[in-house]
Amino acid sequence: MRRYITLLLFIGLAFFSCEDGKDYPDYGESVTLWNKTYYVDYTFELNLSDSGLTGEIPIAIGELINLSTLDLSLNDLSGSIPKEIGNLKKLTHLYLQGNSLSDSIPPEIGGLESVQVLGLSENQLSGGIPDELWSLSTLTSLHLENNDLTDSISSSIMNLSYLAHLYLDNNMINGAIPPEIENLTNLESLDLSNNELTGIIPDEICNQKYNLLSLGNNRLCPPYPSCIEDVGEQDTSDCP
Repeated sequence: MRRYITLLLFIGLAFFSCEDGKDYPDYGESVTLWNKTYYVDYTFELNLSDSGLTGEIPIAIGELINLSTLDLSLNDLSGSIPKEIGNLKKLTHLYLQGNSLSDSIPPEIGGLESVQVLGLSENQLSGGIPDELWSLSTLTSLHLENNDLTDSISSSIMNLSYLAHLYLDNNMINGAIPPEIENLTNLESLDLSNNELTGIIPDEICNQKYNLLSLGNNRLCPPYPSCIEDVGEQDTSDCP
């Protein structure tokens, strides 16, 4: 009788273990983001665009090291871009536009060594564009428009030889347009309008054929390159 009761207890415990999930397959390390669990080894894309997300981007996002696409656009995310996002070495597409992200772009973003599309537009990002960003040689599209970015465009822009689309409009970027822009032989769209750019427009800008070229509402001085039919409105009050 005692053996029979012991056998029943053993069967019951085994059944309880299965129901409790302890015998389920082990999917490895997991990360909880916005009350949902994501397994590191099996999460390659994360699309939470227009999902009503609020608060800061969790630093745990940097643990999803197999991500190729991360889309957190069109939410109400605030605070800084976490430096841990630079851990996502396999990321090819990053969309953070249309939020309320503030502070400067972290230099750790230079760790996104595979990124092709980087969308940080329509936020409240401030400070200069970090030099590390200009080292992202795989970039084809860079969207930084509609922020509060300052400082100048680095001559290191020459590293972005695959870049086809560059949008820096509606910021407070100053200084000259670097002649190294001639290295961007794949550039099709260039929007630098509504900034504080000064000096002359380098002739090297004419080495590309653009679908979009917008330079208006700056402080660029004449004479203007003959390839540009319309430089838009310019404040030339400080020009020689």
